[in-house]
Amino acid sequence: MQKILLTILIMIQGLFGFSQYFNPEKYPVYNGSDLGLTYSSSSSTFKIWSPTAEKVTLILYKHSLGGTPIEEIEMEKSLQGTWTKTVYKNLKGVYYVFKIYTHGKWLSEVPDPYAKAVGTNGKRAVVIDLKDTNPINWQLDKSPTFSNRKNLAANLGGLPTDAIIYEMHLRDFTVDKQSGIQAGGKYLGLTEVATMNIAGVQTGLDHLQELGVTHVHLLPVYDFYSVDESKKDSSQYNWGYDPLNYNTPEGSYSSNPDDGVTRIKEFKEVVKALHQKNIRVVMDVVYNHTMLTENSYFNQLVPGYYYRQKEDGSFSNASACGNETASERPMMRKFMLESLKYWVKEYHIDGFRFDLMGIHDIETMNKISNELRAIKPDILLYGEGWTAGSSPLPDSIRALKKNAYQLSNIAVFSDDLRDAIKGSVFEKLDKGFATGKAYMEESIKFGITAACQHPQVDYSKVNYSKAPYAKNPSQVISYVDCHDNNILWDKLAISNATDTVTVRKEMHKLALTIVLTSQGIPFLHAGTEFLRSKQGVENSFNSPDDINKINWFDKADNSDVYHYVRALVNMRKHHPVFRLTSQKEIASLIDFKKAEKGVIVYELKGSSVGDEWKKILVVLNGSGELKELEIPQGNWNAYVVSNQIAGSGVKFEGKLSVNPHSACILYQQ
Repeated sequence: MQKILLTILIMIQGLFGFSQYFNPEKYPVYNGSDLGLTYSSSSSTFKIWSPTAEKVTLILYKHSLGGTPIEEIEMEKSLQGTWTKTVYKNLKGVYYVFKIYTHGKWLSEVPDPYAKAVGTNGKRAVVIDLKDTNPINWQLDKSPTFSNRKNLAANLGGLPTDAIIYEMHLRDFTVDKQSGIQAGGKYLGLTEVATMNIAGVQTGLDHLQELGVTHVHLLPVYDFYSVDESKKDSSQYNWGYDPLNYNTPEGSYSSNPDDGVTRIKEFKEVVKALHQKNIRVVMDVVYNHTMLTENSYFNQLVPGYYYRQKEDGSFSNASACGNETASERPMMRKFMLESLKYWVKEYHIDGFRFDLMGIHDIETMNKISNELRAIKPDILLYGEGWTAGSSPLPDSIRALKKNAYQLSNIAVFSDDLRDAIKGSVFEKLDKGFATGKAYMEESIKFGITAACQHPQVDYSKVNYSKAPYAKNPSQVISYVDCHDNNILWDKLAISNATDTVTVRKEMHKLALTIVLTSQGIPFLHAGTEFLRSKQGVENSFNSPDDINKINWFDKADNSDVYHYVRALVNMRKHHPVFRLTSQKEIASLIDFKKAEKGVIVYELKGSSVGDEWKKILVVLNGSGELKELEIPQGNWNAYVVSNQIAGSGVKFEGKLSVNPHSACILYQQ
């Protein structure tokens, strides 16, 4: 009877995709660093972790898809839940998968999650020699410095607040047929130099250098599920937040997705090209969920282990994508850490943005930060301090925005500032400070001070957070839009439909002025510098190129906005008072003079941090009215007057007129 009951229990639990003996706390933890493939010309050693497997088979194929196996090899059980096999011949170019037998059945053929090279659609891993993937002079590639600070420690390229991040989708940025880029939509398109369209504006890689950003944040470029690489249909599109293989580049951006070497080499060419333009590379990583759940590569090797479950045994779903990974479990933590270290060491990656970072536990994130900084001290780490649903892991131990003070050198996005500037991303008609909404001043001040403690901020009036959550400004990403939801220009067209295009343009410029003058780490969405539109399509993750592509004629048509944003980027890079590094500096060097009825005026004490601008006055007029303001005593030089870069010699004393929805930036030397 006991056996019958156990069998019934096994069948019930099998419906939920995890083992009947599922008790992750009792699973052995492998301490080695050699999971996956270890290759040489004379042998290949394969090692996977599958503690509940009773048998494991290594299957070799000639092709990446279809066909019959070349050979099926029984693997040997080894230490701490691992299985291993060494094949003593040169397997270069051979595709491989694993299949485990557990609790009475064989599971599906899958590549190891540690696979570093795959063929078409990531269905099978492939044996390669990583030395074959290196571009010419790859050993000379180095991360560029991203700071103008004097006396910066020799081992640092910059401090976090020195960064100016530019978020882009690789295909969007290069696919426009009028861009002058030959390899549009591919890795190599982002390596081309001296590209321009017929309007004569620089495009692609040269545009990034011209704009002056320090970091390019690439939307997912690891191997994702949703684009069928076997089809030549160039209209396939996705953002890539549907992970398949975490440790190898996406094939649809490659000139030959079937060849595991080509996609790796071409992505390394991208990193090298950006570095040569003095720009660092940030990868958008999505360790919080996988595209597949029961049939995922994780789950086919160790059923249930890599995911959190609800009390009834079903998969929990804080990602709103069907599952959430269990970062607190030792082997998931190990996987994340080893994966990230691999991207840094092998691909020279300079930073990571963590999707739905609030799903991950604080201990794991801090371990990641500490170990990555041992390799690259100035690595940039940031993520979304929230989830898309509830999680069984307690809030107190997850990397949520409200717990940012517990994180070690990791920044969180400020949705407080984002929605204070333009209105709620979830309420299309809602407005913000820059678009005429009253009583948003304290929320903007909260953003200006990068969620740090400041004596002049009334936290009871802040839109979301009612208390500071950052220990220092390097823990906050200051932004107004990103790939998610309606991008800024489209949001303004919806929320301020009765305003003219001219008025909305001023709102747009004011919004970006707030981002680029706030403390913290500024973040720009690609194309916002020249009023990019997605034609009102919200969350365009699978929309066609006509919606998503960067239209480079917008740069020519809105050159005034572009040159304005470029000037603000340059100003921020050359004036350290906009890039303060401590809460103490925030509290003592920012003095709010006025914050009422759509107007904020504050003074920055530049002399205290060696800025050549002794004092700086920032005036933000979010209202729809012309404002006549009294300004502090003295003769003030103008850098920005009502959203226009001022010419040399423009000065003010006593009074200042500020146009509706505009900013002024004055300084004393």
